[in-house]
Amino acid sequence: MASKFGTPLLDLPLPRERHQTLGLVLIRRMTAHGPHDARAAMLAMDIAGAHFRKLLVLCRAYMVDLGTTSRRTIRLAPCCATGMTRDEGLMVQLFENGGLDVLAALTDDAPCVAARETALAYGAELRKLALRKGWKR
Repeated sequence: MASKFGTPLLDLPLPRERHQTLGLVLIRRMTAHGPHDARAAMLAMDIAGAHFRKLLVLCRAYMVDLGTTSRRTIRLAPCCATGMTRDEGLMVQLFENGGLDVLAALTDDAPCVAARETALAYGAELRKLALRKGWKR
């Protein structure tokens, strides 16, 4: 759903966990500015160090799989938004071990589960990064 000005409604607060917020920001940057966005790459390099390429590749693959699979428009907020759209909440839930029900809600029951597998790999990489960094939340 969007407001009367065409901007997506921010129905949900940002994720509590730092790695989930990082994953969401990378998705927003790459969606708004293309999969080779320099700021997204710099953010990944600053946070992930030598492991930044895997994080970026998994994020790109997740976006491509979800975009080609979904039967509907997925609404994302601008990069600096202080909340999440319903679709972003589903995306975060999907890469945090979301099931097929979450994928169905996000893609309008598209038959392909490749997006779920990519989402799980992306979420696993974000969790590994959080463990390496010692993030508590």
